[in-house]
Amino acid sequence: MEIIGLDLHKRESQLCMKLADGSIMDRRISTSRERFSAILGQRQPARILLEATTESEWVAQHLEALGHEVIVADPNYAPMYANRTRRTKTDKRDARTLMEACETGAYRPAYRVSDDRRHIRGELAVRDTLVRTRSRYVSVARALVRRDGLRAPGSDAEHAAERIAALPLSAQLTHELAPLFTVLGPLNEQIAAADRRIARLQKDDPIVALLATAPAIGGVTASAFVSTIDDITRFRSAHQLEAYLGIVPGERSSGEKRRLGRITKAGNSRMRWLLVEAGWRLLRSTSPGAAGLRAWALRIAGRRGRRVAAVALARRLAGILYAMWRDGLAYDACKIREQRPTTEVTRHAS
Repeated sequence: MEIIGLDLHKRESQLCMKLADGSIMDRRISTSRERFSAILGQRQPARILLEATTESEWVAQHLEALGHEVIVADPNYAPMYANRTRRTKTDKRDARTLMEACETGAYRPAYRVSDDRRHIRGELAVRDTLVRTRSRYVSVARALVRRDGLRAPGSDAEHAAERIAALPLSAQLTHELAPLFTVLGPLNEQIAAADRRIARLQKDDPIVALLATAPAIGGVTASAFVSTIDDITRFRSAHQLEAYLGIVPGERSSGEKRRLGRITKAGNSRMRWLLVEAGWRLLRSTSPGAAGLRAWALRIAGRRGRRVAAVALARRLAGILYAMWRDGLAYDACKIREQRPTTEVTRHAS
């Protein structure tokens, strides 16, 4: 079987092919389905290794449809690049490195999220962009109002335009705000439509509905968690999942000294941000179901501050969601221990 290393890029990609007779052929092609079909469509089934990137999934699916065995590798696996020199880096050398890693087995396969869950992640990414855009527009509108000595009453971003328009605005300020108000209306409609789709998902997906029973976990956070993890059985423990999401402390230990630093921030940044936001909501919550978690976090806040406590809550929430999904059980506040030994992992969580 031929061995191929594919260094994938947005416009052009580099191929390094080790043929059946042992010879090596390098080729640069455009990153398109047509070119992949033209170059690899008529070849015998080959084993192809490529790194996990934005384009890797559609490329892998297309190459598999052509009859090849495709391995999407984790780019954070250092042994895969053991033969690559640091002084000189080119696409040709990278493709050769991937081909050699494929030949020797020096790679770690990346998990490939299912198509349905990738679609949910895409919808959540679009909603997140819309919400951030609306927040930015509202911030600009509020700043312009303050410039003229006015102050808009506090409100949700959805109703901010109405509250600002009700103020005694000058003709000049009204003219400045008109473009923002024009786009805020359609933005609110699209965000509301996205929220309705997420609500339907929460109703139709039993796992999302199950996770949404946890305190401070709404439909968006539950959907994002499910679409990010995809298959809970690929994690042996809650700690492994927490490390995957980057909410465990980094460590630089040597000899008898153990040094724990800030959280690693590995993995999906949007999922990590949603869990931290859920931690903040728990700190402010007065719900009886969250009393145990809140009391635990407030003890940490008393020693290390509320920011560290929010991150510690995010880490514990991830572990709770893991257990709920693994066991298929809804959230039960009675199972939350009010006292849990706190170790050094919360020292530098921020």
